[in-house]
Amino acid sequence: MVQQTPTTRLRKLAPGDRVAVLSPSFAAPGFAPAVHEQAMRRIQTDLGLIPVEFPTTRELGASPEARAADLNAAFADRTISAIFASVGGDDQITVIPHLDPGVVIENPKPFFGYSDNTNILNWLWQLGVPGFYGGSTQVHLGPGPGIDPVHSASLRAALFDGREVEITEPGESEDFGPDWLSPAALLEFGRREPTAPWVWAGPHRVVEGRTWGGCFEVVDQITVAGRVPSLDALRGGVLILESSEEVPPAVLIGRWLRALGERGVLGAVDAVVVARPPVSSHELVPDDATRDRLRREQREVVIAEVGRYNPEAVVCVGPPFGHTRPQWIIPYGGLMRLDSTARTVTAVY
Repeated sequence: MVQQTPTTRLRKLAPGDRVAVLSPSFAAPGFAPAVHEQAMRRIQTDLGLIPVEFPTTRELGASPEARAADLNAAFADRTISAIFASVGGDDQITVIPHLDPGVVIENPKPFFGYSDNTNILNWLWQLGVPGFYGGSTQVHLGPGPGIDPVHSASLRAALFDGREVEITEPGESEDFGPDWLSPAALLEFGRREPTAPWVWAGPHRVVEGRTWGGCFEVVDQITVAGRVPSLDALRGGVLILESSEEVPPAVLIGRWLRALGERGVLGAVDAVVVARPPVSSHELVPDDATRDRLRREQREVVIAEVGRYNPEAVVCVGPPFGHTRPQWIIPYGGLMRLDSTARTVTAVY
């Protein structure tokens, strides 16, 4: 595969356009159909778009070949204007070998997803096709009383108008919501807590570059599989990273960053942005002091490891674009600008 910085300019959508909702990882719509069906309704009522399911959207245990076939078909279908992943998962790395690059190059369109969908976004990036990190329907469109305002603002910018948007702190965050099989999942947010200001490190300067990265755990997998872009392609870019609901400890985050440093990735980029991490789960909710400590430990190891390999990089830790909610959707292969003096982050959609 030819490695290059994304250059394709994607067409923006209009009301009434058709969008695919796929499950290239875990088929959450088959596991919790009520949340999925609420997401499908909101795509119509809130966004004015027509959602389209494919054969494996609700099929639990579908093969990698079948899931890839749906993605290939969605890209080939000229009546489909964008593609949403329903959720992440664990094995999307096995889907990638079955994808058709020729279909994507001939019919590029925006793909929305995060977490395990780092695999597809990275694959598209290397075909020159940008995407958007975030927007999984089962997590941010279907659950709760409505779509979070910051999510809606960035989703609309990505879909419809392509404007520049400053990424701001919503002031509250939840690590997880109600169980999808509970009636509360359709009506309530999860337990939300006040957030702290983002932490900045590195020199005072303005950096603008194309984004690449994703979920720490998946970046680790695709690096081992030899599927990361070349250092030349990443040079001058913005590395975006975030950790999953598995709540990896800071020591593991440090090892992953150290490996990226040894590979040359940290030295190649001009900025690193790491999202606010989830530090609790349905299974375990530590007390307030422990949650604060876990976030602090991750923040400290990020700043230390990036500083070790690239002291000239601008570092920002805290923007909510990962596994917490509210979640900003951010460009993947599109432009992001960091001003470490003004302490602002701006995304170009």
